[in-house]
Order: sequence, then structure tokens, then C-alpha cells
Amino acid sequence: MTETSDQPVHLAGAPMDWNGIVDSLNRLLRLRTTPIGMKLFTTKEEMEAIPKIRRPNAIHTTDQIVGMASRLAWTVGITKEDLVGAQCAAVIGLHPRDDEWLSGKRMKGVWYETIEDTTAHQHAMHTAPFGVYEAMAVSPLTTGRLNPPDICLIYATPAQMILLINGLQYSGYKNFEWGCVGESACADSWGRALAKKEPSVSIPCFAERRYGGVQDDELLMATPPEFLPKAIAGLEELASHGLRYPIPPYGVQSDAQAGLGRSYS
Repeated sequence: MTETSDQPVHLAGAPMDWNGIVDSLNRLLRLRTTPIGMKLFTTKEEMEAIPKIRRPNAIHTTDQIVGMASRLAWTVGITKEDLVGAQCAAVIGLHPRDDEWLSGKRMKGVWYETIEDTTAHQHAMHTAPFGVYEAMAVSPLTTGRLNPPDICLIYATPAQMILLINGLQYSGYKNFEWGCVGESACADSWGRALAKKEPSVSIPCFAERRYGGVQDDELLMATPPEFLPKAIAGLEELASHGLRYPIPPYGVQSDAQAGLGRSYS
């Protein structure tokens, strides 16, 4: 991995207090994994102008690139030439959803039984739009180098994740409906969030865990950054009602009235 330009660049978009946002998430949810941002760039040069960007000197999966930011706290930028194949590149809009890609034929006999199965899987995947972007970068939110990122990635345990979702739902309730594409579940998280511009939760797949360092008990939320202040405000309200992380076991045989009475009139 090589590191390039440390020159400052113009940071577009409204300023956000990334340190404050991450501090709040860590205080309210006790996250174990670094919250990161992902940003797409129309040119390679624009991506390489990000301060202290690292560029790969080997071929990787996008899962590995994301893992370098979330597990090692690196700022890393890539183009499709840095990725192992079209499957990774298509999810972030760096490869077209052409007939070859949509066939998914490489997965026949590996992840799926028939070509019909692989094709159905590929058509089910959410991907960023093709033909707009040339590069992508990831970085810990607290660096402020992708200001703002297109999406933020938050790894959390199921208990942390449901409270994060509850925080988003506290004001202006919305019923979230997410799918599970199975293998290539990055399409359910960063692919869907990039395509739909809304919070998206996934169960990280085999590749994310094998190559990206995702832990057994981690789920992933990918969300545009503007949703994070809303989620934090909701988490603060929930905490004031005694609904906070960690969630202490109450006991399966205990009288529930005393426990519920702490939160409900």
C-alpha cells in the first residue's frame, strides 16, 4: 500500500462535526469498529487529491478496502483496476450491469445451482449508477477527509443495531424494509445506500467476513450522513427513557411489571 498527496483540497458540502458524531455513537452504542465514510469520485485525480490517501499495490476485493478503513483506520482510494473482478466494481458503479455481469455465470455451481439462479441473484443486487464515477475512497469519519462522504458505514452487534434503528425511527417513524441478496451482501448495504440514498442494513456475507475482517456478530448499516444526527437524537431520547445499550438481561422468570415500569407510565 502506497501513500500519496498530503496537500489540502477543497471539501465540498455542509460541514459536519464528525468527531462529535462518532463520539456520540461510541458513547451511546459502545461501538467496537471504526465508523467510516465512502465517497465516489468522477475522476481518479479527484480521489488521489484526498489528503494522505493510500493506493493499493495489490489486487483486492472492495471488502478488503472497506476493512482497511474500518479495521486499520486507513484512508484508501481505488479504481476498478485495483479490484479483483467485476462483481466488486459493479456494486460501487465502476462496472456496468451488462449481460455478462447479469448472467452471474461464475457463481454457477459455487453459490447457486443453475444459471437461472445466478441471473436472478445478479438482477436482485442494488448497485450505484454506472458511467458517472471513476474512483472510490473510504476513510474513518473522524479524519474529515471525505467531507461529506456519500455514505457512512457502521458495524454493530444485533443489539447495537436495533437501537440504532430505533433511534432513526423515534421521530418521523418509518417502517424499514430490507432484503437479503445472500452472497455479495455489500449490495444490501453500501450498494443499496448509494443507489437509494437511504439507510440500509445487511447481514455481511462470507466474502465480507473472509476478506473484509467482519466479525461473526457484526451487522452493517450504510447510510447517507444526514441521517446520523437524527439517529443520535433518537438514541439520546431512548436513553433518557432507560432504553440504552448495553441491554441488561432482566431474567426470564422475573415479574416484568417492575422492569417495564421504568420506561412506561
